[in-house]
Amino acid sequence: MTSPAASLSAVRVPKWAFAVSLLGLIVTYLVLQENGLALGASSELLHEFFHDGRHALGVPCH
Repeated sequence: MTSPAASLSAVRVPKWAFAVSLLGLIVTYLVLQENGLALGASSELLHEFFHDGRHALGVPCH
């Protein structure tokens, strides 16, 4: 009888997939958690855009 591990093969993930995943995590952080610290005071419009996005997604932000 063969073991289940013997029938599994390695999955090759392209290198660009890691960059896309990292970018997705950064965007998720900005949309869900950013409160002006990372973007700075000069980007008030972008902060308000993300703030409205949190409300649209139903994430409590204040």
